[in-house]
Amino acid sequence: MSEYTAPLDDMEFVLRHVSDLDRVSKLNGFQHADPDTAVGVLSEAGRFFSEVIAPTNWVGDQEGSVLNDDGTVTSPEGFKQAYDKFVAAGWPGVHLPEKAGGGGFPYAVGIVLQEMFTSANMAFSLAPLLTQGAIDALIEHGSDEQQATYLEKLATGQWTGTMCLTEPHAGSDLGTISTRAVDQGDGTYRITGQKIYITWGEHDLTENIIHLVLAKTPDAAPGTRGISMFIVPKYIPDAEGNPGERNDVKVVSIEHKMGINASPTCVLSFGDEGGAVGYLVGEEQRGMKYMFTMMNTARIGVAVEGLAIGEMAYQKAARYASERIQSKPLGGDAPAAIINHPDVRRMLLTIRANNEAMRAALYDTAARIDIENHGDDDDTRAAASERVALMIPILKAWCTDLGVEMASLGVQVHGGMGYVEETGAAQFLRDARIAPIYEGTNGIQALDLVTRKVPLRDGQVVKEYLAEMSGIASQLRSLEGFERSADELDRAVGTLTEASTHVGARMAAGQYADAVAGATPFTRMWGTVVGAAFLAKSAIAAAALIDAGSGDDTLLVKQQIARFYCEQILPTANGLLGSVLTPAEQLFELSNEQLTV
Repeated sequence: MSEYTAPLDDMEFVLRHVSDLDRVSKLNGFQHADPDTAVGVLSEAGRFFSEVIAPTNWVGDQEGSVLNDDGTVTSPEGFKQAYDKFVAAGWPGVHLPEKAGGGGFPYAVGIVLQEMFTSANMAFSLAPLLTQGAIDALIEHGSDEQQATYLEKLATGQWTGTMCLTEPHAGSDLGTISTRAVDQGDGTYRITGQKIYITWGEHDLTENIIHLVLAKTPDAAPGTRGISMFIVPKYIPDAEGNPGERNDVKVVSIEHKMGINASPTCVLSFGDEGGAVGYLVGEEQRGMKYMFTMMNTARIGVAVEGLAIGEMAYQKAARYASERIQSKPLGGDAPAAIINHPDVRRMLLTIRANNEAMRAALYDTAARIDIENHGDDDDTRAAASERVALMIPILKAWCTDLGVEMASLGVQVHGGMGYVEETGAAQFLRDARIAPIYEGTNGIQALDLVTRKVPLRDGQVVKEYLAEMSGIASQLRSLEGFERSADELDRAVGTLTEASTHVGARMAAGQYADAVAGATPFTRMWGTVVGAAFLAKSAIAAAALIDAGSGDDTLLVKQQIARFYCEQILPTANGLLGSVLTPAEQLFELSNEQLTV
């Protein structure tokens, strides 16, 4: 039911020829992670996630996690055993720093592992994803004592971590949170309040859960400026660092959701019996800064969910289309597998091309994160940091929107059978739908792109990337048979330049409403064009390998996928320009009353 095969050839191609893992592996600290070693690790991982994790996906969706009368949560059948194998094999910490107890591999390798886990079981993968955010926050902002107490246990998967941000009255507007933290004068705080939508906030996979909680002290400044961050463990570590006394944290309920049913999304209450013991991370009233360390990691991770679900939708749809016999193709003399019908073929190519575009963009960004953190000089690190900052909102929004759309196409390929739960295609669509909402809705990502990322270095970061994509179009034009593809990429980069100039000018002029009115189509335009540029790079790399004498047939596939994307998907970017340029007043022509009638 939940068959998954890691697309290792596609993954390796991107790592070697698009995201330049060879360069990353030469950075200080990564010399042990040469491409051949990394590919060997990923081959083993592919088998593990296929054989151990993927079989839990269907049962997890059907059973879900269950809140018991005693306040504990029981995970679906097989989850605890699979998680124990995941930990025993050392997969949680492969890409985490050695000082944190990890394997010290680049994030460019870690993101591939994340794709595998998420494809195999998205709901299950959320536990280590949130744990990684907690690890990143503690590495950057935790004290030596906090790091010694928590990091290794989190990195090895012995404990898991959560992010406790949202409250019933405070969704994206965290400045209005009411959770309180009172200094006890002994190095601890007492935390009281309620948090909602806490992913894997209670479970039976590990012996302890470490909550990172946003709260305000009594004298905190108003709004987001007054937020602090606290470590609130489920069990307070004793002198030896082992789980000790049960903290004053309990589950009020778990949500009943349309998807990711195996993931317990909890309402947590802190301090019902006097106050949960919490430990300040860093300084008071710096919590928002610390939160974004977790949030940026999580946004990349959520973007991977769009790719991972798209991959699963493709694999299932392609298998079904190859086996389902129905109707004669036009001009044919006998019923054939539906993969031979043009519209089904178009759908499959659309899913695959979008998946490959997402994969290349995500892996490249992961490699740039490695360069940002480990580059040899300040200029190199700064350039990587700027590109990562620009890409995060684009990837989070574009990939998660595509994840929903590709899962929907996967259902469509199945026809009526796709709408029947027993085939499994519908689960991908239900699971995917949360990703555009997670970690700042995609509308918020679009606002971030327009208001904070387009103006980076007075707009030069955007201009440099646009020029780079124009250069890729010129290189693509030199390949035989890619003249039209190069024309489409040139045209789309020109359209994106016009849109970016418009948005930048509106921001500079203080015409903020007009700048943000088209932020969502603007973000989609960026993602679509970026995807084309990366697939063009794939086609160029494949051509170079063919010219060098490689007889690998998959290289021709890379070129054909790039051509399909550039000539059939990329042109949609040009059609978004009108939505970007239209002033905000059009959105408000109807009164609130007229709009709600």
